[in-house]
Amino acid sequence: MANSRFEYVKQFERENFLLPQTHIVIRVDGKGFHKFSSHYEFEKPNDIRALNVMNRAALAIVKQFPDIQMAYGDSDEYLFLLRRTCDLFERREMKLVSTFALFMLVYYVMEWNLEFADKPIVMERLPTFDARAVVYPNAQTVRDYFSWRQVDCHINNLYNTSFWSLIEKCGMTGQEAENFLLGTVSSDKNEILFSKCGINYNNEPEIFKKGTVIVREYQELQPTTDLSERQKQRVSKARKKAQVKTLHVDIIKDTFWEERPWLLE
Repeated sequence: MANSRFEYVKQFERENFLLPQTHIVIRVDGKGFHKFSSHYEFEKPNDIRALNVMNRAALAIVKQFPDIQMAYGDSDEYLFLLRRTCDLFERREMKLVSTFALFMLVYYVMEWNLEFADKPIVMERLPTFDARAVVYPNAQTVRDYFSWRQVDCHINNLYNTSFWSLIEKCGMTGQEAENFLLGTVSSDKNEILFSKCGINYNNEPEIFKKGTVIVREYQELQPTTDLSERQKQRVSKARKKAQVKTLHVDIIKDTFWEERPWLLE
């Protein structure tokens, strides 16, 4: 760019560079998705086709950026875990959050139009997403963060399944179902589903109970510290060629993480 007397205005620009050697999680959330889901008449308590749209959009993002180690999604939310040593966009916060929100929007609309050709998205009710970048200092905190989100997925799904089952199978109004569930704990809701609605919650699809995990799987991945440039290039190629899998599994217990030590490097 040619220099000019107007170039001084660049001094007003500010960048927030996220701390190096820390774990970055980009959290992307749907904005106003309650109205969006009502407009397009999502099935209650879970619309599997809408979930598939969200999951395929997130999968496309994971494939787009090899620096993403794994992603976890539930409803209209997705978390993307970046490599601790990644230098994507020089770790500029605004660049990261704006890019992830934009990519989610683009891929979501594309996948929606493939899945819901019978009710394409209209200008009056577009999906929108926002994003934030959260920095975590160590592996345990990252695990606790993902555990928190999966626990939240379970709690919300159990409540929603109970709420809508009481409406659809027992003929309650929304207010009656809400009052009936007031003060109940998980065991109470399981009993209500079984005794009043004939539903064994344990048999509900894992995608609803546990959410969706998208993870890069390696047969062998060399540590990324103290490598020569040639070795770094090999690791980069291996990362791009890694198999990306979609799972519906427990990420709270140790097994998931112990089988994939590269996730937290």
